[in-house]
Amino acid sequence: MAPFVEVCRYYKPLPFHCPCRSTPTNSLILPQLSLKYSNLRLLASKPSSHPRFNGISFNRSRVITAVARVESEQLGDDSNSKEEEERDKEVQNVEEDSSLDQQKEKSRSQFKKRVVFGLGIGLSVGGVVLAGGWVFTLALAAAVLLSAREYFELVRSKGIAQGMTPPPRYLSRVCSVICALMPILTLYFGHIDIAVTSAAFVVAMALLLQRGRNPRFSQLSSTMFGLFYCGYLPCFWVKLRCGLTAPVLGRSWPVLLGGQGHWTVGLVAILVSFCGIIASDTFAFLGGKAFGKTPLISISPKKTWEGAVAGLVGCITITVFLSKSLSWPQPLVSTIAFGVLNFLGSVFGDLTESMIKRDAGVKDSGSLIPGHGSGILDRVDSYIFTGALAYSFVRLHGV
Repeated sequence: MAPFVEVCRYYKPLPFHCPCRSTPTNSLILPQLSLKYSNLRLLASKPSSHPRFNGISFNRSRVITAVARVESEQLGDDSNSKEEEERDKEVQNVEEDSSLDQQKEKSRSQFKKRVVFGLGIGLSVGGVVLAGGWVFTLALAAAVLLSAREYFELVRSKGIAQGMTPPPRYLSRVCSVICALMPILTLYFGHIDIAVTSAAFVVAMALLLQRGRNPRFSQLSSTMFGLFYCGYLPCFWVKLRCGLTAPVLGRSWPVLLGGQGHWTVGLVAILVSFCGIIASDTFAFLGGKAFGKTPLISISPKKTWEGAVAGLVGCITITVFLSKSLSWPQPLVSTIAFGVLNFLGSVFGDLTESMIKRDAGVKDSGSLIPGHGSGILDRVDSYIFTGALAYSFVRLHGV
């Protein structure tokens, strides 16, 4: 590159007047200098005999040489800039590929965690259900305690607290403990009327007698619904599993696992209900992902009618299959009705929890379960209403 001048691609004609002619007839094309080199001048290395024009001394051969050198260097700069752009693109592509690889690796690890913890939870729940008695009741009480704590945290969130006054924190903790005691009292007394009535009275008195604050109806309503939703409804699973002790005819049970008396109507009913709920959620997810186009309800935009129909078909299919396999003492019509009831309870419980989370402005109720990114309440919402429906169905049909 010329050391003292920068020549651009666009040239501006500079007229000059020859002394031997009356009018200018030629124009010399000179490069237009950029601003940062505007104070520079073209100078000859030796004294020139050429005429001077406007204080500038010209050497035509040197000017042409300078222009050629600058243009060649500009072409070199353009090629270098293109090479740099290509290198930048290659670097960007490599970075994008590495980020995609990292995302794929992260999704794989999350999927592995989901599978591992899902299988662990499934096997644990299956063992607890088969054990029954106090093992089943204490495990249910622990799940109820965690679910109640997540519910009262949702009530205290900004999305819900903006439109109402949440209950005091100490009262939320007391209610969580009361909810956890309800399944235990149900197994001990055989019914839950006394427990629910006593809990409602204690909570109402605590709200009315709190110091320094004016009690609000929103506090009472949210607390009472929490006792009903997280404490009262799960107790029906205890009544279904431990209350219906009539043996199932035509099905033997290993002596090491309790013998014939362990294979009861309550055990078969709860196994059929749990498997029906799992089938409903699984088929609804797969059907909605493959064929879902029509939204089901605005509370949960991802749910579709196509997924709901797939979930209903899956729930009925699994219910009928297990009823025949486990010697369920019901005709086919009653078995199908039982599957429909399990499906409705599952969907209604899921939508109820979605409504609470939507008002709270959160996606998940918690992050307790590794790999799933969700809380206990997100995993058990489909079972909350189904227990009461399943127990009522079995009792009304005299099984």
